[in-house]
Amino acid sequence: MKKLFLLTAIAGIFAFSTAQAQKDPAMNGPKLGIGAEFAFPVGNFGDFQNFGYGGSLNYQHPIAPNLNLTGSAGYINFESKEILGTKFNSGFIPVKAGARYFLAENFYINGELGASFATGSNNSGTAFVYSPGIGVEFPVSDKSSVDLGGRYEGWSNNGTASFFGIRAAFNFGL
Repeated sequence: MKKLFLLTAIAGIFAFSTAQAQKDPAMNGPKLGIGAEFAFPVGNFGDFQNFGYGGSLNYQHPIAPNLNLTGSAGYINFESKEILGTKFNSGFIPVKAGARYFLAENFYINGELGASFATGSNNSGTAFVYSPGIGVEFPVSDKSSVDLGGRYEGWSNNGTASFFGIRAAFNFGL
């Protein structure tokens, strides 16, 4: 009897916490996030670039339970390794759209497609962007949350430049 009571109590607590999470205004509704980006080049891209850093904006709009459409834009600057005694900076503006699906209360997977536009005299052209990722979002007030995510991102244009990215952001409910 004690085991049945304990099991019922645990199930009730789980159901109550799940129901409360669904009603949390910080996790529901449209959101705009501003974040810091860090990129760690891999493959051939990593042979010439040390790391990248920048910032981004991300908009999320719910379309179904646990599913949000996303749109993002930002700026990433890559610092090159020393080549013939010189270092070069390369700037890019990635613009992407995709979806974010919440697997659990705060844990999500996402995927985005888009384009990356090179800036500056050292670079030219536009690359096709694909970016699968994972992350967590934690509510910190009634209409805001902290978003921490990781992703693999590939830029394809006469070869592929790829990196692992980390994003730390603050989301505002709209």
